[in-house]
Amino acid sequence: MKISVITVCRNSAKTIGQTIESVQSQSHENIEHIFCDGGSSDNTVGIIKNMGGENVTLLEGEDKGIYDAINKGIRYASGDIVAILNSDDFYSHDKVLEKVVNAFDTGVDAVYGDLIYVNPINTNKVVRYWRTGSCHPRKFLWGWTVPHPVLFIKKSIYDEHGLYDSSFKIAGDYDLILRLLYKAKISVHYLPEVMVNMRTGGVSNGSFSKKIKVHKEDTRAWKTNNIKPNLLTLWLKPLRKTGQYFFHKIKE
Repeated sequence: MKISVITVCRNSAKTIGQTIESVQSQSHENIEHIFCDGGSSDNTVGIIKNMGGENVTLLEGEDKGIYDAINKGIRYASGDIVAILNSDDFYSHDKVLEKVVNAFDTGVDAVYGDLIYVNPINTNKVVRYWRTGSCHPRKFLWGWTVPHPVLFIKKSIYDEHGLYDSSFKIAGDYDLILRLLYKAKISVHYLPEVMVNMRTGGVSNGSFSKKIKVHKEDTRAWKTNNIKPNLLTLWLKPLRKTGQYFFHKIKE
């Protein structure tokens, strides 16, 4: 099976080299890496062109935000499976995509795993460990979700259920996950291992004002999909992060 890895980037020269290397080192060979650059003013494009090979495609041009850029990549993708890898994240080992493809051989619509947050400078230092666990629709009502970078979805599922809602600025991935895993109940397979290392400091992390924006968009995601959370759902979702810090300490 062919995997299309989509990386949205803008002024990511400091980190994108590691992202590219982690894809190029994968043991699975049938990969295309699609970069959607929103107008970088640093050397991001130069690094992509210098490091990229035959299976690398660069789509340049302004977009309406990260989810609009991801949609451009999905429309271009020719793979059976679509993966989203941020420009400051990287795969945890060289057999991630091989294991993902093997899991899809069971006939499921999507595959997901675990993720670790790492220090943005010292990426060997783990900050949080997101052990996702098995998927069941009722778990969403208690704040559960899947970390976006470790969710691999068949291209045909996007064709059937639609792409990301680009009107979201932060929670477009949560909206899509609710639509596919909770509402449509597509079939999924969980691989209980770390697949992606994510640097801290992403768009949905940080200041209190950002957390308020995330909460508002999370609320809208449920409404957009015509589904109802319980009274605690949207408050438990951020609280689950506390357990991720605790689980990280146990792992150490």
